[in-house]
Amino acid sequence: MESKNIWPSLPFHEWKETSETLHMWTQIVGKIRLALTPWTNHSWHVTLYLTARGLTTSPIPFGTRVFEIRFDFVSHELRLLTSDGGMKVIPLVPQSVAQFYRAVTGALRELGIEAHFSTTPNEVQDAIPFEQDNKHAAYDPEYANRFWRALLQSDRVFKEFRADFCGKCSPVHFFWGSFDLAVTRFSGRPAPQHPGGVPHLPDSVAREAYSHEVSSLGFWPGNALMPDPIFYSYAYPEPKGVPEAKVNPTAASYNAQLKEFVLPYEAVRTAAAPDEALLAFARSTYDAASTLGGWDRAALVEIKPDLHSHRRTS
Repeated sequence: MESKNIWPSLPFHEWKETSETLHMWTQIVGKIRLALTPWTNHSWHVTLYLTARGLTTSPIPFGTRVFEIRFDFVSHELRLLTSDGGMKVIPLVPQSVAQFYRAVTGALRELGIEAHFSTTPNEVQDAIPFEQDNKHAAYDPEYANRFWRALLQSDRVFKEFRADFCGKCSPVHFFWGSFDLAVTRFSGRPAPQHPGGVPHLPDSVAREAYSHEVSSLGFWPGNALMPDPIFYSYAYPEPKGVPEAKVNPTAASYNAQLKEFVLPYEAVRTAAAPDEALLAFARSTYDAASTLGGWDRAALVEIKPDLHSHRRTS
């Protein structure tokens, strides 16, 4: 199969309405996880994860029971599953955020689960409470599937990049607030206090998330103001000299407005070897941030065992 089919085309203008609606749907599901999951540093307890068919909350505790919510972008269903055999299925079809919110919370109640959370979306301008949002109501199954497939391929390569590092590192996970997939490496040193100011996000949350030095890699599908899907890489705090650093591949550049290195998704999708192009971006931008930031790079390199010597032979 050609790489352009493995890495699907994702022009934002063709799925803008679906993207904005799906963003809110993932926020509803993510906030359920947030409400019921014990806090983990840097808000790692709120994220969603890629599956072979979509996105999942992973298991969420509710007393002695456990439940999970799964987006399926192949069958186009939302499944709510409980450890005692309960299941509810909500079709993913064009419907308003308000309708989706009522369907999900109603299904939870039928399963005997209550989750209390703020219904104001996070990290977006002009946030409309979920129960009042009749503006966003689009769902194009083709583009929902394409988005998931782009995430799936990114997740696969990000995990290969993550395996190079033995310091503190996040999972590869999907943040529903910013609507992006990310993996974050840590130097191990504390960072200056983050200024905060993220729309509809408490400053205390942003400051805890950036309490230590990081180099972060991600995929973002774009929005109305910046419609091109991109891979990004940034450091916090940003070391002196980062904007002038040379990184790979040649399509990558530093965006002064975002204070991030960016690589157009389209450049990766159409590359002769997409995995290698994305890994070159991930590794070269980390090298720039960690070298200029004075990280103890030698101590953070993963030393992998020789697994071949332990394999059985027949």
